Amino acid sequence: MLLAGGVGGAKLAFGLQALIGTGLTVIVNTADDLERHGLLVEPDHDTVMYTLAGIADRDLATHIVRTARLRGGARLTDVDLTLQGSLGVTSRILPMTDEQVRTEVLTDEGWLEFQEYFVQRRQQPTVLEVRFRGIEAARPTSEVLDSLANAEAVIIGPSNPIVSVGPILAVPGLREALGGARRGAPVVAVSGIVGGRALRGPADRMLASLGHDSSALGVARIYAPLIDAFVLDSADVALGPDVEALGIRTLATDTIMTDDASRERLAHAVLEFASS
Repeated sequence: MLLAGGVGGAKLAFGLQALIGTGLTVIVNTADDLERHGLLVEPDHDTVMYTLAGIADRDLATHIVRTARLRGGARLTDVDLTLQGSLGVTSRILPMTDEQVRTEVLTDEGWLEFQEYFVQRRQQPTVLEVRFRGIEAARPTSEVLDSLANAEAVIIGPSNPIVSVGPILAVPGLREALGGARRGAPVVAVSGIVGGRALRGPADRMLASLGHDSSALGVARIYAPLIDAFVLDSADVALGPDVEALGIRTLATDTIMTDDASRERLAHAVLEFASS
């Protein structure tokens, strides 16, 4: 099982699907979702779905079908599973919850919806606080809970730990379910920070402005209560002893995924490390 959001998580999901196919379940962040022109858009879910399907251009049709089915009373999880099946995705991608949750960030300009900050403001304002509107009423779906209960390993992808993985872990009951899974399956996180920088997006700046170290060690500290092992890039091998001092096993390897082969290589390394 993979917890993921955005491009980094999608790339690792691609590598994992190539290796284990139908054995992969991905839980995705839905707090980035938004409504545009009356249609529901799911950026993280759709990035993962299109990546796993090997396509990149069916957005409008996807949004229209999804919105129509939701207005007809269908659950978000059921709608998304149907969309995945229509694209030939062999693994399962599960929304973290069927309830509506929305990420908002506090900046010098006040509270902004995440997509306004991310797209319209191009991630320029400094983030001073993050909240997930609606999270108190959200619950993990039965599919998410069953997948966690039966997981052989749980991997936290190289996604932004604050606004991509953070909302997933904030769903009431999710951390407890992850703790239950951890008793029978290793939980491994992969750093999305390499050499103090995010490979994509504002994670490094967001970590710093929210009081965390903008480093692989900073990411490991956030996940430390939840994980057994941590994968960091070879460029950050010197941080390994500090991560291990948190009681976490470490693997230093090349985590940069530039093509299909490197995605599969990292996925193989992570799976092998999880089972060791």
